[in-house]
Amino acid sequence: MWIARSAPATRKALVPHRNAPLTETGRLRLARCVVDDNWPLRRAAERFQVSVTTAKRWADRYRQHGEAGMADRSSRPHASPGRTPTRTERRIIKVRVLRRWGPARIAGLLRLVPSTVHRVLTRYGLARLAHLDRATGRVIRRYERDRPGELVHVDIKKLGNIPDGGGHKVLGRQAGRKTRSGAATAMCTPPSTTTPAWLTARSSPTRRRRPPSPSGGRAQAFFASCGITVERVLTDNGSCYKSRLWRDALAAAGITHKRTRAYRPQTNGKVERFNRTLLDEWAYTRPYRSEQQRRDAFPDWLHTYNHHRGHTALKGQPPASRVPNLSGQYN
Repeated sequence: MWIARSAPATRKALVPHRNAPLTETGRLRLARCVVDDNWPLRRAAERFQVSVTTAKRWADRYRQHGEAGMADRSSRPHASPGRTPTRTERRIIKVRVLRRWGPARIAGLLRLVPSTVHRVLTRYGLARLAHLDRATGRVIRRYERDRPGELVHVDIKKLGNIPDGGGHKVLGRQAGRKTRSGAATAMCTPPSTTTPAWLTARSSPTRRRRPPSPSGGRAQAFFASCGITVERVLTDNGSCYKSRLWRDALAAAGITHKRTRAYRPQTNGKVERFNRTLLDEWAYTRPYRSEQQRRDAFPDWLHTYNHHRGHTALKGQPPASRVPNLSGQYN
C-alpha cells in the first residue's frame, strides 16, 4: 500500500529581492556597527539606507541570537484558525488511499470544496493519480535501459480492415455496417516492437497473427541498420510467442525471451502505450477510404514518430535521439 508522508517541517530557502537593501551579510554589518562599534541607530540607518526601525530590529536580533539571528524567518502565523481540521485531513487521505479518487470526487463525498481537498493532498505530498498504478495504489516505477536493444517490448495490435470506399467514418454508421458485413473476419495485425529508448521498428500490417521474427524479420533488420543489438525481448503469453518458430528464431539470434505475468499487461506497458499512440495518430487519425490507403500512410507516420515527434519522457526529444549510431557513421 502506498503510504502518504507527513507534511514537510522545513521551509524552502528564501531568495532576497534583487533590489533588497539588506542581505544576510548586510544585516550582519549593520548590527555590528550598532552593537560592536556603538553607532547611533540613525547614523547606521542612513549608512545602510534603511529606516531606523529596521536598523533597531536587526541590532536587537544580533544581541539575542548572534549571527544566526540574521537569517530570514518564516512569515507563517503561529496559529491558523481557518486551517482544515486534522480529523478532516485524515478522512481525505483515507479516501484517497483506499479509493484512489481525485479531489472533486473526494470533495463530493465529504462535502468539501475541491480546492481544499487539493491543498490537503498537496500538503502531504500525495502523488497524482496519473503516477499511480490503479490496481495496487503504488507509484509507477518508470525506467529506461542503459542502451537501446537491451530490452525490446513486443506486442501485436489487431485492427479491422477498411473496406474499399470507406468504412462507417466515411459512409456513416448504417452504410458502414452493410459494407463491412461480408468482410467481418478480415483483420489487420501489425506487430509492434519498441525499446525503452523509444525507438520503434514495425513490420507492415499482415492478415495472419504471426510473431515478428527478431532474427530475420523487418524489426531485426531495422534495429541492425541503426547499430542496435537486440539482447532481450519482452512479450505477453500469447500462443504465437510460445511457438517453436518464435523460440528457434530467438535461440538462433542469441536473444533471451521474457514473458509478462499472466493478466498483467502493465508489465508490457511501454508497447501498450505505443499501441494507443498508433491508433490515435495513424490508424484513426483521419477517415481512410480503403485499407491500402491507410497502409500507404504508415511509413511516413513511422518516420515522423521516430525522428521528429517529441516525447515528454525524453524531454521533448524524438526517439532517434537515444540512438548514438543512427546514421552508421561509426561503422
